[in-house]
Amino acid sequence: MEFRLLRYFVAVAEELHFSRAAQRLFVAQQALSRDIRRLEERLGVRLLDRTTRRVALTPAGAVLLTRARELLAHFDATVRELRGERRSLTVDVVGPGLTPELVLAAARQHAPDVEFFARFHSGYEAAPPMLLAGRLDVTFGRHHPLSDRLRQRTVRREPFAVLVSEHHPLARLDAVPLASLRDTGLCFRAGNHATPGWEHAAVQLLAPFGIDPTDAHPHVYGLDELARHIHDRNAPVLAMTTQPAVPGAVLRPLVEPVALFPWSMIWDAGTNHPGLQALHQAIDQLTATNHWLRIPDGAWLPEPEASQPR
Repeated sequence: MEFRLLRYFVAVAEELHFSRAAQRLFVAQQALSRDIRRLEERLGVRLLDRTTRRVALTPAGAVLLTRARELLAHFDATVRELRGERRSLTVDVVGPGLTPELVLAAARQHAPDVEFFARFHSGYEAAPPMLLAGRLDVTFGRHHPLSDRLRQRTVRREPFAVLVSEHHPLARLDAVPLASLRDTGLCFRAGNHATPGWEHAAVQLLAPFGIDPTDAHPHVYGLDELARHIHDRNAPVLAMTTQPAVPGAVLRPLVEPVALFPWSMIWDAGTNHPGLQALHQAIDQLTATNHWLRIPDGAWLPEPEASQPR
């Protein structure tokens, strides 16, 4: 069996769309469809259910996807080792300016000869397939049940904050009590930090307000869109203390209680790369210097992190 056919199958299985997979692979869609049929013929099973509207994995396809990712990761690692190549390290830092990017910046100082590539995805919740397929080496997000191949480490318990227009009444406060956000039209889906893990934590925090996440507007990404969103709605935005500056807005810490977002670093257990060691060194330095793991008295954490040993 050709590894090329497996690589093509993984792309289609992850995209569940032949056109997007062809663009990702830089091949013609017709050629990609032909090669997937060739793979199915060689295996003697149907891997994908195709209609004019959708592509779905069959049970056999789901089994092959897991195995193909593992085979390709081992194959690529073996080729790099035989060639004596020093592979770069690809790190998902979620969004510009956030805690993961601070960790990466410090790691680059610890290992200036290592080539790091930063990616902006959507945190750990979207990353496991890329980690297991070797397309991503490290990501950041909430504590999460992991496969045997993944490891994680708590990086920071970062305080929540509130982003408001500089003309909003809450802008006059040095810190914003949680109760003062009631009936303000508070938004928790705006900003590059608004990953599924963030949303899960925010909904827990705002439960006393009767927030229904199904009623929330779509996610808002990018500083320009965030600035427009704040201007148009004139409503507070739930954020974190690392939120980059937004034109026309101010950032205030959230208090009563101090709410903490738990960041973790997640990586493939088989990764043996000097860049990963540099990331660990950076975390050691940042947590010791800035007390990133400290939990103030009466602070709030989401579940399941609140119930886990500290």
